[in-house]
Amino acid sequence: MGRLDTRVALVTGAKGGIGLATACRFLREGAGVCLADIDGNGAATAAEELRRESRNVLAVRLDVTDGAEVEARVSEAVERFGRLDILVNNAGITRDALFFEMTDEDWRRVLDVHLTGAFLCSRVAQKHMVDSRYGRIVNIASVAANGNRGQANYSAAKAGMLGFTRTLALELGRYGITVNAVAPGFIETHMTRTMAAELGVKFETFVAEAAENIPVGRAGTPEDVAAAVSFLASEEASFINGQVIYATGGPTA
Repeated sequence: MGRLDTRVALVTGAKGGIGLATACRFLREGAGVCLADIDGNGAATAAEELRRESRNVLAVRLDVTDGAEVEARVSEAVERFGRLDILVNNAGITRDALFFEMTDEDWRRVLDVHLTGAFLCSRVAQKHMVDSRYGRIVNIASVAANGNRGQANYSAAKAGMLGFTRTLALELGRYGITVNAVAPGFIETHMTRTMAAELGVKFETFVAEAAENIPVGRAGTPEDVAAAVSFLASEEASFINGQVIYATGGPTA
């Protein structure tokens, strides 16, 4: 028996990295999982791999900034599995630039994907959760919410995600729905590989330099974040609501 047996989860940005690691963890815990990603082919490929372990997998293409598409894909997941208990708002992008060089599109696109996407997905998902008087929404934030040079858009979006999390926790808690966030620090993902490439630094060097400032002496992995998400999505976390878990390998101010 897994601790998520009979539960159904939808994970956005699920074709790789933290999203895919979370989907894998949920499957091992017994949940049915819908992998949603704007790269539908990528989500389908990931799902095909996961089906070697479990048939409880659905892959859908989802642009989280499109309200009609969110409605349709959530309905598809509910039709496939019969319910929706867990939503992980993980979809995200970066468009890094110093503030004075950041374009309107850089700003809007990052906020749209992170914040508008989380808003649209949560608004649709909570309808099903309210009906069943049970739900878990886990938002993927970031330590960058505290500020990060060259990421005014990303930091603003992730800081907004924290306020969004706390507000939903206040509004939805009475319906048996908890809303929490996980804020990763330096995690070895495609996103951090891209950052290293943009800086002209070898990824191994980038990781080693980051690890020097992490108390546990290593960079994080997607699986580290997935472990925290899995806990917040479980029955054991029923009295944890509106909180932020920093997956950073050390204390975070």
